[in-house]
Amino acid sequence: MRIRSAVAVVSLATAVSASIVPATAGAADRAAAGPTTFTHVVVNGGKDIVLGTTTRKTVTLTWTVTDPEGVVATWAFLWHGPNTDDADGHLPQYPPAGTCTVSPTDPTTSACTMSFEVDPARDLHRNSLAGTWNVLTDAQDATDDWTDVDVAATAKLKRNAKVTVNASPEPVKKGRTVTVTGKLTRANWETGGYTGYRGQSVKLQFRKKGSSTYTTLKTVTSGSGGTLKTTTKATKDGYYRYVFAGTGTTGPATAAGDFVDVR
Repeated sequence: MRIRSAVAVVSLATAVSASIVPATAGAADRAAAGPTTFTHVVVNGGKDIVLGTTTRKTVTLTWTVTDPEGVVATWAFLWHGPNTDDADGHLPQYPPAGTCTVSPTDPTTSACTMSFEVDPARDLHRNSLAGTWNVLTDAQDATDDWTDVDVAATAKLKRNAKVTVNASPEPVKKGRTVTVTGKLTRANWETGGYTGYRGQSVKLQFRKKGSSTYTTLKTVTSGSGGTLKTTTKATKDGYYRYVFAGTGTTGPATAAGDFVDVR
């Protein structure tokens, strides 16, 4: 196994029914092949990690490790890039120790968990970090054999999105045109603000007064600066909203409904 950088290994030791001393950057190469297996590797409960520009988020990483000789120590972290040697991102940067619980029915198997905080202002300085991240898992068994899996699972790290809506005129006569405007923006991790998201499909939905269900009227494409604009006919009192489903790099967003009184 490759010699890891200090960023990748600092404080990654996970206790398996005892305190474990973490691996160090100066450790010798270790065999990648071995009987250790990793299963049920899950990041953030299987949900996308969606981050704005300032709000920190706690992420939980869980996995199960099995080895016939018994596991002495195990590690896991997220990395981004073409491969582990050329990774341009690691999460967590400064992880706390996690914990593992040995199965009461199988002493060779342990269920492990660790939680860490992601601070977009500290950890994410490039928009190119949005997208698919990989989970590296590693373990040491009782005979000092080491096994690692570079891609034991994947997770989506996405930029938060916002969408607004304004329907006018208010009130409006029945049968007249209602103009619905808005704007789609997403977090810009490089500037610390939000910028327009152009060329995206956004649904215009309507909910009549007294109902709890929205119906899609049409789909529009966001223009320059993320602007949204379309028209529809006024038929009854109700609420208009824009809904963005999200992309592989950007989370979903739904505007609060804007009420229009039809007379």
